[in-house]
Amino acid sequence: MLKTLLKKNLTQIFRGYFYDAKKNRARSKLSIVLYFVFFVVIMVGVLGGMFTFLSLSICRPLEEVGMGWLYFALMGLLSVIFGTFGSVFNTFSGLYLAKDNDLLLSMPIPVSAIMISRLLMVYIMGVMYSGVILIPAIVVYWIMVSPGALVMLSSIIFGLLISIFILSISCALGYVIARISLKLRHKSFITVIASLAFLGAYYFFYFKAQTVIQDLILNAAMYGTRIQGNAYPVYLFGRAAVGDGIALLIVGGVVVVFFAVVWWMISRSFIRIVTSSGHQVKTVYRQKAVKTKSAFGALLAKEFARFTQSSTYILNCGLGILMMPVGGVMLLIKGDMIVEIFGEVFGRGSGSTPMILCGMVCLLASMNNMAAPSVSLEGKSLWLTQSIPVKPSKVLEAKIDLQLILTGVPMLFCLVCLGIVYPYTLGEFLVTAGLMAAYLVFQALFDMFLGLKMPNVSWNSEVTPIKQSACAVISLFGGFGYIALVMVGFFLAGGVKLGFIPYASIVAGVTVVISLILRMWIYTRGCRIFSTL
Repeated sequence: MLKTLLKKNLTQIFRGYFYDAKKNRARSKLSIVLYFVFFVVIMVGVLGGMFTFLSLSICRPLEEVGMGWLYFALMGLLSVIFGTFGSVFNTFSGLYLAKDNDLLLSMPIPVSAIMISRLLMVYIMGVMYSGVILIPAIVVYWIMVSPGALVMLSSIIFGLLISIFILSISCALGYVIARISLKLRHKSFITVIASLAFLGAYYFFYFKAQTVIQDLILNAAMYGTRIQGNAYPVYLFGRAAVGDGIALLIVGGVVVVFFAVVWWMISRSFIRIVTSSGHQVKTVYRQKAVKTKSAFGALLAKEFARFTQSSTYILNCGLGILMMPVGGVMLLIKGDMIVEIFGEVFGRGSGSTPMILCGMVCLLASMNNMAAPSVSLEGKSLWLTQSIPVKPSKVLEAKIDLQLILTGVPMLFCLVCLGIVYPYTLGEFLVTAGLMAAYLVFQALFDMFLGLKMPNVSWNSEVTPIKQSACAVISLFGGFGYIALVMVGFFLAGGVKLGFIPYASIVAGVTVVISLILRMWIYTRGCRIFSTL
């Protein structure tokens, strides 16, 4: 029974590799192999290669000054963080709040078997994510240091203890997340905030990594002394991997006790959490006047509701909503320096600086492509939208306006920031505003065009039309490509000689013409396609 449950859980995780939801059929053997090869390339080749390079950078310098334990402490802590983050959300959804809870609990399956199978899945996910750091770290240490058999054995046990510790901490954090999620009403915003926080932390540490590594190597002895004095558990943690038997026993004992406590906690709360109905809102009737909305207003409100209620939709199709204000603030802070650099590199009278600044804002705006998957996201409820007494053009217009509003407001903020930072003439500022507005409309109409040409309403997960469809990919890179084409035309096709105002005016005019063609297609043939989906 346990083997069957484990196989079922593994199949669910890699379901997209075996089954094509768009075509509603199993993938060919060649496709399955290629998907897994791609997965291995990403995990082993890209991530594993990155941490192998890090291990090669710090292993020998730290070992030469007798700080091998510091090397394992750093790499071990990195693997714990990465493994925990990679598996904690799987714990949250797979262990506690899985969609098949009611089905499995209604069958003659021991609850312990369900728990163990799901814990094994959490363990496998933790090993998969932590292994891309820890396995290269151990192998690099063996190759560069050539330790004895005792040290090699202790490093292997160290890796096993880390995997158990990751399992324990993932289950504990997953338990907390599951309990909180049952009481939240707006889960999508919490997910978005957490994801953006992780993304920000990742890029912060990524850009600081080289400086931190150099400082660590140059001052290894000082940091090692501080850790021994102020963070002794970290010192023991690192010593456990380099043959210190006492440290290994202490670390192993702590990990085993922690896992026992987590197991006791899960076994006592598992049934209660998986059978909980979640947050229940008690409403009290209060008599009040209801304001009626127009048909278009109701459709637009529906589009806003769908967008704000899906963290996947927000993160993948609305990242520009955050990036444009961030870019505007950065311009206010560092704008003088940026303008000065552009002026020195390209010449102050060439018009290059306003062209580049305009292109940067449009590039950030292209991160918003809500209209591209909006038709496909109707899914099995498409017939409801088609059956209401509203013209298809109004339905599509609401989807387009969602992107125009959510992109136009932050773009306007960026335009104001540009006006503060760069000394535009009146003509340059008006042309910049016109080109931005033309691109805004073009991008929304182009995304809707793609959504109507490549619809997929037979999906099982909204991730499919949002992230895994050709429509989403072409929309994102198509926007990037259009901006790149405009910039290449300016710098390589005579735009500099022509001047910013004439060139940007021509580009804006061409963009408006293309937008009008797209609008005519959407409101004629596009509406017919939508009506017959």
